[in-house]
Amino acid sequence: MNADRIAALSGAGVAVEVVAQTGSTNADLLGRAASLPAPVLLVAEHQTAGRGRAGRSWLSSSENSLTFSLVWKFDGGPQALLGLPLAVGVMLGDALDRLGVQVRLKWPNDVLKDGDKLAGILIETQSAPGGGVWAVIGIGLNLIMPDEVEAQLGRSAAGAPWLARMERDVLMAALLDALAAGLRQFAQHGFGAFCVRWNLRHAWQGETVVILDNGAVLHEGRAAGVDDTGRLLLDTEQGRITVMAGDVSLRVKA
Repeated sequence: MNADRIAALSGAGVAVEVVAQTGSTNADLLGRAASLPAPVLLVAEHQTAGRGRAGRSWLSSSENSLTFSLVWKFDGGPQALLGLPLAVGVMLGDALDRLGVQVRLKWPNDVLKDGDKLAGILIETQSAPGGGVWAVIGIGLNLIMPDEVEAQLGRSAAGAPWLARMERDVLMAALLDALAAGLRQFAQHGFGAFCVRWNLRHAWQGETVVILDNGAVLHEGRAAGVDDTGRLLLDTEQGRITVMAGDVSLRVKA
């Protein structure tokens, strides 16, 4: 992949960097955020220590996936970022739609294709000198899912062979454009501008689900979408409740 070509193909006006290998693009940008003057996209052709939520590892290879992080500065404190992982899911969903790949969203940060995980989102933050907060938005997108990788994961996962046939620089530029436009909208209007679109893509709308914390069931109920701050709405026997993301997990009840 070529950073100059991605930047030239994109209309986002964001600096682009490509490295052959690194541990984690999120960790790299977090370490630099305090000194950055503007947003940066960092693409790794191979990550050796990619991470998902709750410290889970993300398996990737340059042939089979796209791994990158985008660091973006927001005014205000952490409260200004409520719902950002879900909004990024909407941005990705809209971009993938335009590229011919139909996806659904799983609360709070997974992109699904045919019921299996196609992409994951990890957002980490750091206070900005002089005010505001830097958000490092890490994304891992499966392009091809070989049998041996599924065996390592211990579960099925989705691929998008159509995207794998695209020129990588063109694909990355299209995703960058969608993310940059969406992040500017989020900065102005918050998750409220994305809530309806998220609910339209909700993979488990109306399904009976359980909320787990370290394997223990915290709540059970019927998934009813999300509210305009990104909280999951769950209709339980005791009535409707809201669930914040944190490190809990969501599963369809077996």
